[in-house]
Amino acid sequence: MKPFAIDRTNGLCAALFIFFGAFFALQSLSLEIGTALRMGPGYFPLVLAIVLILLGAIILVQAIRVEGEPIGPVAWRGMLFILPAPIFFGLTVRGLGFVPSIFLTALIAAFASGRMKPLTALVLSAGLTLFSVLVFSYALGLPFQRFGPWLPSWLAL
Repeated sequence: MKPFAIDRTNGLCAALFIFFGAFFALQSLSLEIGTALRMGPGYFPLVLAIVLILLGAIILVQAIRVEGEPIGPVAWRGMLFILPAPIFFGLTVRGLGFVPSIFLTALIAAFASGRMKPLTALVLSAGLTLFSVLVFSYALGLPFQRFGPWLPSWLAL
């Protein structure tokens, strides 16, 4: 019989999932839950917390059954480019407008990979910007200001 062992990587991940799921479940209980047909403000957070706890339990069972790989080096470059990108978007979308904010956010996030070339990043950002404008502005009709007040007035089409 083999000794009881838990894979450290998956065990830590499972513990975090279960901890945060339990924390948010307890927090959602302070809100009105309601029923499935008449959901209160605490219903959906409670359901998501339960799903998080269940995922943590599944990962924990997997951590007990299978030996995983050790945690590799931390991808600092990816974190330094990916994490600030949505913050940049949130801070600039009203001032710069939707189009420049999406373009610059995609450009920032594109350089998270060390293999990204500048021309490829520009093409990727332009394509994502065009797609976003077509979907959100034209297809869905969301009232985004395409170019904001921080830019010269001749730029607004």
